[in-house]
Amino acid sequence: MYTVTNRVWVAESWCEEFEGRFRHRAGEIHSQPGFVRMEVHRPLSEDAPYQVVTVWQDREAFENWVGSEDFRAAHANPLPGEAFTRESRMERHETVVSATATRPPD
Repeated sequence: MYTVTNRVWVAESWCEEFEGRFRHRAGEIHSQPGFVRMEVHRPLSEDAPYQVVTVWQDREAFENWVGSEDFRAAHANPLPGEAFTRESRMERHETVVSATATRPPD
């Protein structure tokens, strides 16, 4: 698996709009070849960023999406610069170990 995490520092007054953009996405990432899942993590402390995590079958699937019309549609109407308190940072990782619960939580 190939994981891409975007760490995004969002100004407090823009958090609702930022989250809403993912709830009502312009793109169709969920139907892209090789896409596994996406998670948006809200920070629980003021000094932490949002984390937007996408998981792909492999690097090629991610890079194909980045070059797609869907990617352009999803990023066509960005929030203004004032919505962010710092420059975002993208991290890429390859999965070397993964574990899944053997039974559902109580």
